[in-house]
Amino acid sequence: MIEKRQFYIDGTWVDPRDGRDHAVIDPATEEPCATISLGGQADTDAAVAAAKRALPGWMATPPEERIAALERVYAAYKARTEDLAQAISLEMGAPIALARSAQVGAGIAHLKTFIRAARDFPWEAPLGDHAPDDRILHEAVGVCALITPWNWPMNQVTLKVGAALVSGNTMVLKPSEESPLSAVILAEIMDAAELPAGVFNMVNGDGAGVGSQLSAHPDVDMVSFTGSTRAGIAISKAAADTLKRVHLELGGKGANLLFADADDKAVKRGVLHMMNNSGQSCNAPSRMLVESTIYDKVVEEAAAVAAKVEVGPPSEDGRHIGPVVNETQWHKIQDLIQKGIDEGARLVAGGTGRPEGFNKGFYVRPTVFADVTNDMTIAREEIFGPVLSILKFDTEEEAVRIANDTPYGLTNYVQSGDDQRRIRMARQLRSGMVEMNGQPRGAGAPFGGMKASGNGREAGSWGIHDFVEVKAVSGWAAE
Repeated sequence: MIEKRQFYIDGTWVDPRDGRDHAVIDPATEEPCATISLGGQADTDAAVAAAKRALPGWMATPPEERIAALERVYAAYKARTEDLAQAISLEMGAPIALARSAQVGAGIAHLKTFIRAARDFPWEAPLGDHAPDDRILHEAVGVCALITPWNWPMNQVTLKVGAALVSGNTMVLKPSEESPLSAVILAEIMDAAELPAGVFNMVNGDGAGVGSQLSAHPDVDMVSFTGSTRAGIAISKAAADTLKRVHLELGGKGANLLFADADDKAVKRGVLHMMNNSGQSCNAPSRMLVESTIYDKVVEEAAAVAAKVEVGPPSEDGRHIGPVVNETQWHKIQDLIQKGIDEGARLVAGGTGRPEGFNKGFYVRPTVFADVTNDMTIAREEIFGPVLSILKFDTEEEAVRIANDTPYGLTNYVQSGDDQRRIRMARQLRSGMVEMNGQPRGAGAPFGGMKASGNGREAGSWGIHDFVEVKAVSGWAAE
């Protein structure tokens, strides 16, 4: 049994002041694999106070020194990749191959991109030729609370920590209590990077405890949160009394538009993208919208692809999917699959219950529904499991209407060989991101959404912008 009860506050590992034990459950076995402490108000206050003390000095540190600090974090992170992968696989059930490549690899990519973006960032720049004595300064927001989810732990932690650090902020990280082991390693990485005491702090806790305390804390200047829309609303309300900045990356219900001229790999690509990480991605293409002339063929192919998706233990190497994160999530997914059946969608792959061969563990059968209408529960709610809904459309206009008929607006997808059609779709789809023909967004492209998917952008220079204030100065003397 792993025991990680301490918090990282003011440059050292400390025992909880107001903690209580919390068991981390291995989703593959349903058994405890670790014990951590969930902090209380005294722990939150101590971490925020340490960040507040460290803020003036870190804000005043020149950008090149902050960049050098981030480079040390990057090097220390790369040295711990296998430890991170093993922790992520154990705590949230990611297959070890996925944990090593995508889960841990995302953090490497983000940190590297922040280093490059920070070197080119206009920390101090002239307003313009018309005002030679005016300067625009970009400086830290202040003490930042970073509240991160369990589904892509290091992806989200590095997006926040990297941007906050290089921008001159100090911070308190509250990782998900479902995936705290990788965050403990991240705190060890930050310690190895020899940052000034108090610049980075970590307190484990749950949303109702440390999460709420940070959101309402008068000495926290900004909250950056990734998680459910419901929790994002609660954080916004808690933060309102102190007028702190709030950055939210929330849920999604992405539409994947397949036109008749889509390439031969579009269906398989869409199904496998949906099933990746056991469907536990906010940007998953969970609604496949298919042009009516190819609908029957696509349904048949999608069902066949899903039927071949293997489910297996996270500890085994391979390209299978693992369990979902916990019992609560497993039951929610089962209820929504049953709801799809009850509301008249046609089940063409998967269904309720565990996959064949499993009598324990939070494993879900890769599931595909056809004949879904956009008013059905499975088309409206974020399922956060390996469940795909297929809908039919006749025209471009109808495809756009269905795609946009959702509270969410994170990522949409377009599959078409018609260049002008793709451009039309990209302009009309109401989402922060649009990916077309399987081409991923480039390194440093902004990640974030609109509507119930949140606000703000993460990654690259866009992520740095979200962690700085803009100061306009006149009468600037030439240096």
